[in-house]
Amino acid sequence: MLQRLKKLYLIIILALFAGTISAQQTQKIYLSGTGSDNTVDWEFFCTGGRNSGEWTTIPVPSNWELQGFGKYNYGHAKDEERGKESGLYKYEFEVPAAWKGKQVEIVFDGSMTDTEVKINGKLAGPIHQGAYYRFRYNITPQLKFDKQNLLEVKVDKHSANESVNKAERYADFWIFGGIFRPVWLEAKPNENIKRVAIDAKGDGTFSAEVFLNNIKNADQIVAQVITLAGEPVGESFSVPVNKSDKSVFLKSKINDIKSWNPEYPNLYKVNFNLMQDGKIVHQFTERFGFRTIDVRKRDGIYVNGVKIKIKGVNRHTFWPTTGRASSKARSIEDVLTIKDMNMNGVRMAHYPPDSHFLDVCDSLGLFVLDELTGWHDAYDTEVGTKLVEEMIVRDVNHPSIILWDNGNEGGHNEELLPLYAKFDIQKREVLQPWQTFNGFSTEHYRSYDYGNGTFWHGHEIVLPTEFLHGMHDGGQGAGLYDYWELIWKTPVAAGGFIWDFADQGVVRVDKNGELDTYNSKGADGIMGSYHEPEGSYFAIKEVWSPVQLEERNLTEKFDGKIYLENRYLYTNLNTCKFSWKLVKEPTPAENEIEKEVSGTIVSPDLEPRQKGHIQLDLPKDWMTYDVLYITAIDQYGQELYTWSYPVSLPEDVVNELMAKTKVSAAVTFTESGSEYQVNAGGIKYTIGKSDGMLKKVENAKGEIPFNNGPVISAGITDFKEISAKMVEDTLTITSTFEKDSRMKEFTWSFFPNGWAKLRIYYLPEEYDVHYEYMGVDFSYPEELVEGVKWMGHGPYRVWKNRTQGVELGVYQKDYNTTMTGIPPVIYPEFEGYHSNLYWAKIQSKDQSFTVATGTEDVFLRLFTPDKPEDADPRLTPPFPDGDISFMQGIPAIGSKTNDPWNMGPSGRKNQFFDFGPYDHWRKRCKIMELYFDFSVNQ
Repeated sequence: MLQRLKKLYLIIILALFAGTISAQQTQKIYLSGTGSDNTVDWEFFCTGGRNSGEWTTIPVPSNWELQGFGKYNYGHAKDEERGKESGLYKYEFEVPAAWKGKQVEIVFDGSMTDTEVKINGKLAGPIHQGAYYRFRYNITPQLKFDKQNLLEVKVDKHSANESVNKAERYADFWIFGGIFRPVWLEAKPNENIKRVAIDAKGDGTFSAEVFLNNIKNADQIVAQVITLAGEPVGESFSVPVNKSDKSVFLKSKINDIKSWNPEYPNLYKVNFNLMQDGKIVHQFTERFGFRTIDVRKRDGIYVNGVKIKIKGVNRHTFWPTTGRASSKARSIEDVLTIKDMNMNGVRMAHYPPDSHFLDVCDSLGLFVLDELTGWHDAYDTEVGTKLVEEMIVRDVNHPSIILWDNGNEGGHNEELLPLYAKFDIQKREVLQPWQTFNGFSTEHYRSYDYGNGTFWHGHEIVLPTEFLHGMHDGGQGAGLYDYWELIWKTPVAAGGFIWDFADQGVVRVDKNGELDTYNSKGADGIMGSYHEPEGSYFAIKEVWSPVQLEERNLTEKFDGKIYLENRYLYTNLNTCKFSWKLVKEPTPAENEIEKEVSGTIVSPDLEPRQKGHIQLDLPKDWMTYDVLYITAIDQYGQELYTWSYPVSLPEDVVNELMAKTKVSAAVTFTESGSEYQVNAGGIKYTIGKSDGMLKKVENAKGEIPFNNGPVISAGITDFKEISAKMVEDTLTITSTFEKDSRMKEFTWSFFPNGWAKLRIYYLPEEYDVHYEYMGVDFSYPEELVEGVKWMGHGPYRVWKNRTQGVELGVYQKDYNTTMTGIPPVIYPEFEGYHSNLYWAKIQSKDQSFTVATGTEDVFLRLFTPDKPEDADPRLTPPFPDGDISFMQGIPAIGSKTNDPWNMGPSGRKNQFFDFGPYDHWRKRCKIMELYFDFSVNQ
């Protein structure tokens, strides 16, 4: 009863306060827009470069280069190439008369770089140096209330402090100028709460330091934790305030709270009321989450008592048309995209982000590493001291932030380290990325299984703040499976952060809108500049799915049981939803699936890290379908991943295709001195007698220029002899080869329906020597190709060390010549290796035709991608000669910093042991069966 009365009393008090609270809260007026999607025009004068020397207007916030002013520069530019122009801004504004008697501050959320502010001709305060940090001035004395006021801002994009330039502007990213984050006014009562710093533990323990300003008559701070909907949580708590207090501490224990983690990002608010004689003088509201970070040296990172593994990515704040200027909508989109890849962490590269990005990380759930800028060089201590304070003061209450980064890759001023604990009430640990420091090994781009008594095999917590550096199609998803299995199973490994989220191609308004990645130095993202997913996107999504299904073959005795593992940190799989679907895929001539059936699966009761199984209740005729799909949906309705399991094998599908061909005519052939002329089902084939290869194909509409094969992709071919014979209604032409030849034998079979079959026996390039690829090649003019429709794993191409993220189905892909990351781009890329071929219709400007295989695990190679200028061989795996190939071994791809063989077992070259002194060569050969349909009107 007493508890009910207390709660009723609290509700009454809150209701009485409600009428006065709004007037006592901090009031805010934007002078600029709120983001890149909502700007306000200010007067502007650029001192150099494009469109300089005259007053005009510019949207704020923005980077002036993207608005047609000044000079574009990348951080690697030589000093004499750098634009060092300044921007002069003017803006007139009114201050409400009701603000008279209040404290008014002007707040800049970010300005590149040195920023001088004047109000009505008078300096607001010292020039601010450092681009990515919120700064403010008390401008109350300079203001005219209820009248026009003039704001003048001078921004020098090249700082007068060389340490600022070295930390921020001599870096591996685009550098800009301008007021690129919002500007606003804040009005508070003269006696006010300046800011608060909160430490809310996962057990409900709550403490806060409340910083005060100009305290004269206020006598108390009263705090109340509330839900986001405004309902009180627990009892209010308070602390006395004395005249001239600069800060006070409050503590409480809140029962029955829901803690914050990235899987359940529970948030609360807390109202801090500065009181005088029972009345609210000023109210300050902050959003926060209850969570406990416990870094246990030589063990790992624990959040709320759970040892975590961070599946992270580095993210720049960037968009091609706005540069570093961003918006809340962009932040939401980016966080949703990160989570769609099944990531749970993000590192701020290489500066504190917009505050709304951290807000979204809090509300949608990501672990965050917040970073002081310092790319290979550090701020000096004088400037750095101010910027560390500004970063932490702004960001301290975000539950998503679990660690701080003191610069990047050598940009570490260790004199700044004590400041992190000074300003952070939570005392979060500090990393120095690419160093072994403070109990962490964060070195970048270490190879798989690196170290003897160090790194993976050492005793520090291993958390590479950058790994698998993307560049073009390399890194990122390539090699991730190997690295992640190593990280998952290594006790001291706490995860890692892939480089990088998205390409940074900037729209050059000085070059007719060209998208510029600075000679591909900015082409290192998982997505394109406009966030077009590349192949690695889906590989990451599969590898980092918190639900991991077993790989298995489905046989006629399959009982519907699929084993799985829960790799969530906090979530029981009984909160997820599972479903299955069986599909009979269309043939090359069809556009609609033949049949489909689906059902739900009872979710297993599996706690994190547990293994178990799901049970599928499939129909009795399940084996008449081609593919089984299993989909996992998380507790928020988002797809984790959809896996595919082949039901029909390539042999089954090609036999169905053959059976559906209605044409039937006797197979005939003639022989000349150099070739066989074959007529099968109205298709004319020419086979060379000196090598057994296909020389020419014709149908009723004319020649199809698919020829010059099969040529072994690698190794010696030493032709021996050829023979032809009729076996019932089928013609076979067999070529045999000498003892040392790596091609051993192949047989063409020509059927009455016009199809041709090719059965090949062959060996890799050399005995017991690792090799890049093996297969057979054919020629076909690339300029004739319009697209491909195929059944296999897709829609993206693969590499030996990136076979994840593609699933079995029928796909359509139009021809393109995209070089990954080099604008303009069309994804998925057309050229390259495609896995698990069943059949493919090569769509031609002339005549389309179909190829198929009866062999499992065949890769379809479609032409050879162009190489970027100054191509790094680690990023340009080899391709065989010829145009269209059928492969049983393909190469791996490296990263910007590592050779593929140094990135894990799947990055190593292929090996196939082909010698058996007691066996016939047929027992040791690779065997491949190919089928060809050259009929008209495909």
